[in-house]
Formats: sequence, C-alpha cells, structure tokens
Amino acid sequence: MNKVLIITYYWPPGGGSGVQRCLKFAKYLGEYGWEPVILTVKNPDYPLFDKSLEDEVPDFMEVLKVPAWEPYKLYHLVTGGKRKRTNIGFISERKKISITEKISVWLRGNFFIPDARKFWIKPSVRFLDRYLQENKIDCILSSGPPHSAHLIASEIKQKFHIPWVADFRDPWTGVYYFQSLKLSNTSLRKHQELEKKVLSCADAITVVGDTMKIDFQKITGKHIEVIYNGYDIEDYRSRNVIHDEKFTIGYTGMFFRDQNPPELWEALNELVEELDDFKENLKLKFSGKIDAVVLDSIEKAGLNEFLEHKDYIEHKEITKIQMSSQVLLFCINRVENAEYILTGKVFEYLAAMRPILGICPANSDVAKIIAQTQSGITVDFGQKGKLKEVITAYYKKFKKGELKVSSKGIERFSRLQLTGGLASLLHQVT
Repeated sequence: MNKVLIITYYWPPGGGSGVQRCLKFAKYLGEYGWEPVILTVKNPDYPLFDKSLEDEVPDFMEVLKVPAWEPYKLYHLVTGGKRKRTNIGFISERKKISITEKISVWLRGNFFIPDARKFWIKPSVRFLDRYLQENKIDCILSSGPPHSAHLIASEIKQKFHIPWVADFRDPWTGVYYFQSLKLSNTSLRKHQELEKKVLSCADAITVVGDTMKIDFQKITGKHIEVIYNGYDIEDYRSRNVIHDEKFTIGYTGMFFRDQNPPELWEALNELVEELDDFKENLKLKFSGKIDAVVLDSIEKAGLNEFLEHKDYIEHKEITKIQMSSQVLLFCINRVENAEYILTGKVFEYLAAMRPILGICPANSDVAKIIAQTQSGITVDFGQKGKLKEVITAYYKKFKKGELKVSSKGIERFSRLQLTGGLASLLHQVT
C-alpha cells in the first residue's frame, strides 16, 4: 500500500470545521490503496476541542506530533489568560474591537508570516528530515490554512523529491479577510511571494470550490483539482430522528459578525406580528460561538425569547440538531470575494435532508450547489421582502406537516467519493 504524509495543524482532539477535511481523508484513503501518516502539532492552541472526533482515528494510524512555540498563548496571558478568538475572521465577545485586538491583528499580519503557526515549520522540517531517512513516503499532502503547513511540505519536497499536493481549504492572499490585516507593502509582498512559491512548487493543487480554482488559475498554471468538503454519510445514518415540534430555524457552527443578516432578524420580527401562531411556534436553535454583534442584532429585533443557543457541542450531536431542525440557516460572510466562500456546513446541511434557507449572493458557489441539488432556497443580501416570502412558505408547509426536501445528486459530495478523487490525484502525481 502506498503511503501519504498528511501535514495538518488541525487534528483531533481539535474541534470545528478545520479538523474535518483531513480527518475524513485519512479515514477513507485506505479504501483506495493509500495509508495515511499524519504530521500535526504536539501542543496546539485550538479554539475548540471535540474529543469525540478521536474515535474516528484508528489505533493503527501513525500520528506524528511535533512541538512548536505558540505565540497566541502569550497573547492570552497578556489579555488575562482567557482563550479568545479575535477580530478579522474570528469571533469577538465584544461589539467593539478593543485596541489590544486591533494590535494583535496587525502583528499577526506583519510579523507572523505566513501565519502565527510559523514556529511549527523548522521543528517539523528537522523531525521529517530524520523520519524520512528511515521511513518511505510516496506522496505528501499539506492542508492549509495555516499555510505554514505548505512551507513544511515545500522544504521536504525540495530535499527528498517526494511528490506533493497542496490542499487549500481557504485561499491565501485572496481570503476574504486578508485586506483587513493592515499589511505593510513589504509584508504583502512576502505573502504573495510565499503563495506563488507554494503554487509553483507543488505538483498539484486542490481547492474546495470552483470560484477559488478560477482565482488560483490567475496565479499558476499548475493542475488544480476541486475536491469539495463534503459530508460523511456515517454521521447521518440515524434517520429515526424526530423533527422538532416547533418551527425551528437551525444554525450550526460559528456565526461571525460579517455574516450577520439584519434583514433576517427584521423579517422574523415582522412575521411574529403578521402570521397566526408564528410567535408560539418560532424557535432559533443555534449551536456554536456567536459574535457579540450578531447577538446584539437578535436582541434589538426582539427575538431573544425565541433563541436557544448552545455555545459548542460535539460534532456527533450537531448532526442530530441539523436533522431535527425544520429549516437550516446558512449565511455567507458579507465581504469581497463572498462568491467563493463554501464551508463544509453546506454539505452537512445537504446530508441532513432538511430545507435550507441560504442568505448569499446569487452567483456564489453555495447558491449554485443548493439550486443544483434542489435542497432549499437562497436569497441575496438585503432582500427582506423575499426572506419573508420564503419563510412564510416554509411555515405554511410546516403547519400542514408537509415541510420536507427531496435533494437530488448529493451523493457526489460524500466524503467517501471525494476521497476517491483525492486518491486518483495522488496516483497521478506519483
């Protein structure tokens, strides 16, 4: 069996969406003739933990862990020792960003290049230098962000001439919050140079969406393969889940301030007054960290009494929430390049087989997938009237006991099939 070295910062017991992609690849690669060997960090600074995900890592799988200095831990000490995620692209517990958080974002962009995990690069290269002299690896797969993982792979490829696939879960300089990092011209050039180096040196590149592929094609002529995040059918085997008695609008995962849909909260507020029994039946069932700005908008719209919020639960419980909800809410970040934001959440929503209400640009990757699979309805930003129409239609079907969805062609997004595509690519580059 061929061996692939998977370099990933995020790995169980870490939680959240960043862990899922490589974990599921590792879970299914063996069925396609590839044995994964994992390189991850020994002392991670994860924002979320989910020990239940460790159950998906086979005992026989080789997991190599390299220690690294984590600058975020120093930041936590300076700010009082409490674990926080800050500002751009992160959840904030404050409605206004503090000076300390603003400084931390500036430092992150200008001094920690390509990212705050940069101190993991040299120890990992030294470790792999010894490891690869005694162990055969047929291919490397690095997954970012953090893009430090790609720099580890780049050095190892150059020294040992091992074929390398660079996997991008998010863009690098094209990521939606990149311009908000307050980069100096020198820092911007460094990021661009490193990005171009990775795209040029890798034997193949994988991305999670079609629009991201188009953007990367402007930088490199290398082969780029779209491998979506997908869903694991084993997480959704239990179809005896009872749907909620109330008209629940479910949301799972982090809810960032730039995802906040004020028009939705306003629409719901008006429907509470306009629709019979809507007030008695409405429930917002949210699971995951929610930014203070979002919570403030919900409160100002008079919807707090309908909100049931759990800060974080294990992934296996999230799937139950998704399958039991009446409607599943998906909100894209309201930023430049919003069209290619395509998180793993949308594929899990497909697997949950509940009607989706997506708030996103009509030309976005997620809107196209929801339309193609007939799994729900999407509404563009700012369209309060349209939102009221969609929610009213969903509610009327709910009252009749007819609220359901018959999605088409979602099988192609299963983790098992998607891993088969990755395995084919690994064979090609080797």
